[in-house]
Amino acid sequence: MKETIAQAAKTLSQEKGLKKLTVKDIVEECHITRQAFYYHFEGIPDLFRWMLERDTERTLLEAQAQGDGEQRLRYLFVMAINALPYVKRGMESAYRDELERLLAQYVQRLFEQVCDEEGLYRSCTRAEVRLILRYHSQAVLGLLRGWTEADTRELDQIVHTVFRLMTEGISPLEGPSPR
Repeated sequence: MKETIAQAAKTLSQEKGLKKLTVKDIVEECHITRQAFYYHFEGIPDLFRWMLERDTERTLLEAQAQGDGEQRLRYLFVMAINALPYVKRGMESAYRDELERLLAQYVQRLFEQVCDEEGLYRSCTRAEVRLILRYHSQAVLGLLRGWTEADTRELDQIVHTVFRLMTEGISPLEGPSPR
């Protein structure tokens, strides 16, 4: 039932926009009662949270099958770029603050899971790792916020540079990348 409700919310948000999405619309689309909706979700922000959690887990599993770390990061970028139209609609809604907080939280969680699985930042304390990953997740979200068609054409170079920043660091005194 949660999946049915989520699919209805996704369809309706594409048709009406998130600004106008209501529980009433969702229950009518699903042919369920308000009580059924509230049995599964506390409200629309809780529904968004569940959808993001589910999509985050699915994306992480799919990313893990992509090969090396740079290929995984590229996959995450592609998934995010494909989701941008939906996210932008969400940012224009009354749920902007909640959605922005959830996105930041889940991007950081994705990075934390990858970091744990790959054994990255072993010489850092847990607090340092959280700060580093928060920094990287906010940087990636910032890139995506201002994403352009030109960025899409340069996706491989952007992913390569971001991956280097995340894994090696890039000194401001270093010469250009051999790529």
